[in-house]
Amino acid sequence: MANATQTALGRINLSSGTGYGGATDKYATYLQLFSGELFKGFQHNTIARDMVTRRTLKNGKSLQFIYTGRMGAAFHTPGTPILGSGDPPVAEKTIVVDDLLISSAFVYDLDETLAHYELRGEISKKIGYALAEKYDRLIFRAITRGARLAHPISATGKLEPGGTTLQVGTGTGAAADALDSTKLVAAFFEAAAVLDEKGLSTDGRAAVLSPRQYYSLIENVSSNALINRDEQGTGLQTGGGVISIAGIKIYKSMNVPFQGKYGTASTIDNAGSFVGATIENGEPSVSGINNDYGPANGFATSCGLIFQKEAAGVVETIGPQVQVTSGDVSVIYQGDVILGRLAMGADYLNPAACVELHTTNTAPTAF
Repeated sequence: MANATQTALGRINLSSGTGYGGATDKYATYLQLFSGELFKGFQHNTIARDMVTRRTLKNGKSLQFIYTGRMGAAFHTPGTPILGSGDPPVAEKTIVVDDLLISSAFVYDLDETLAHYELRGEISKKIGYALAEKYDRLIFRAITRGARLAHPISATGKLEPGGTTLQVGTGTGAAADALDSTKLVAAFFEAAAVLDEKGLSTDGRAAVLSPRQYYSLIENVSSNALINRDEQGTGLQTGGGVISIAGIKIYKSMNVPFQGKYGTASTIDNAGSFVGATIENGEPSVSGINNDYGPANGFATSCGLIFQKEAAGVVETIGPQVQVTSGDVSVIYQGDVILGRLAMGADYLNPAACVELHTTNTAPTAF
């Protein structure tokens, strides 16, 4: 029996090709189906907003925080009047709102009509991730600033404790010390003692490390003095702060300054353009920034933060929100702009509550 002559339903112009793709694609006219999944980009856990002091600001450009220093006590001499001591000394801290932070995308109506998948919800989420990532980075930089400064109360005889920078390891130090779980644990206990000695509450103490530091601690959980080392399974490995050392709850983040970059200084295969992104300038001279978040080269040896809730303050004028155009604007441009916006500012509050970990025996420079 002779072979049948096939009707070339999948071929364009009766192409005789046998390949897949290009002009010889024998399946060229067949529909490419959508799997129903959208591969999400690299999403950083955003954690800082509820770990520090947050206030809402309306009808103003800045918010004032008042410091009061300690008062002394003395024995009364009979017959002498008690007329007050003039204490406590007072100082102030002002946090200014930075300019409007935005993230946006334009969705063309025709593209949306022709597409066989829905992107608006996904774009909205990605806008939220972008804003939250920036939010975390600014807060962590503000805490780093506080760790390097003296307290605003500087009256003679009434000095309050300032920030703390701690070396991970000893000697001249090396970058590898930041990933040594034994040295990290020793730094944690030292930080806890320092916070105790400076009179900080044990409530709300937290640490933020890079992912590699966090997993280094887990890897050696049986021998590195972690307090709740009996925590096992999924809960231990989520990075949600289940580990604690000396009462300090530990979190991991790709937004914490780590040896001149965000989250990692490691070289990994096919890292993409924003894994280990280099820290950008965050000084007031940069357009849109009204607080001092430090120079780009100011975090070269930084490798983690330990702090208490009083460490930094965040002032929000406009909380994170998403807006979408409509009406005449949509008609004119035949599409919609999806816009995420946020107006906030961050700075240190109580330097005594800030501890920066670093990897050399030279303390980082204040900014």
